[in-house]
Amino acid sequence: MDKRRLGRTDLETEPVIFGCNVLGWTLEENDAFRVLDAFVDHGLNAFDTADVYGKGKSETILGKWLTARGNRDRVIVMTKVGSDMGRGRRDLTAKWITEEVEHSLKRLQTDVIDLYQSHWPDPETPQEETLGAFDRLVQAGKVRWLGSSNQDAALLGEALDISTRNGWARYETVQNEYNLADREGFGRVQQMCVDNDVSGIGYFSLARGFLSGKYRSAADADKSPRGANVVSKYINERGLRILAALDEVSTRTGAKPAEVALAWIAAQPGVGAAIASATTVEQVESLAKGARLKLSDADGRLLTAAGT
Repeated sequence: MDKRRLGRTDLETEPVIFGCNVLGWTLEENDAFRVLDAFVDHGLNAFDTADVYGKGKSETILGKWLTARGNRDRVIVMTKVGSDMGRGRRDLTAKWITEEVEHSLKRLQTDVIDLYQSHWPDPETPQEETLGAFDRLVQAGKVRWLGSSNQDAALLGEALDISTRNGWARYETVQNEYNLADREGFGRVQQMCVDNDVSGIGYFSLARGFLSGKYRSAADADKSPRGANVVSKYINERGLRILAALDEVSTRTGAKPAEVALAWIAAQPGVGAAIASATTVEQVESLAKGARLKLSDADGRLLTAAGT
């Protein structure tokens, strides 16, 4: 498969990263182990979690799996800090980062986090304080590389300038919402990523399941607990154009719509990888097919135009 270097790091991942938000939520420990095993069996190697997922439960399950399988040195572990952990605020203060990284390391049962990301901007804390704390973690060997999430161009540009000015480790990745139907999140920083060798990591890559083709009319709202929200957001003229384009490319390539949607993300400028979750071994197989799929230029243009 086509490995992607994340920013200027030596972290090389496949075009699809496993989204661990499902661990401890819709995927409990025993089933989680089977799904995670299948992911690496397909040659995929990166896992994205956060302290806030299940208030630590996701990191805990991932850590148990890493220890049970003895494969920590063969996979990339990404986690995040800064979301509200029940303390009433998003927090990227130096004090909280210094404390919370220890909790994440313990839950993950590892002595180093490959990619440590700020989860959400903290408007009450200067970025210089946040980035200084992150750099100290890198210097201490507890974190290898840094990333951000939910950034706009102004914040990302400021962060890169601060790190350069101080000679600190910088954000090498930015994880924003990005898919065929929702392009604004990463679109705000895409050119900056291209210009500064920062890798985009897209989340909600399948638009909450819409791009799998599961939801095609208002009658599909009861197909999942979030079906009503998906239908109200995406079942419209634009959404139906996107589904029609996915169907056309799927017919031509023999790939499922979800696989085509993942391949489209991976082909976009500035993108390092797409995050996608799975709760069954069969879904993991489809993620792997999406990671391998290469779209023709014509199919890429068709898909892009459908959502424009």
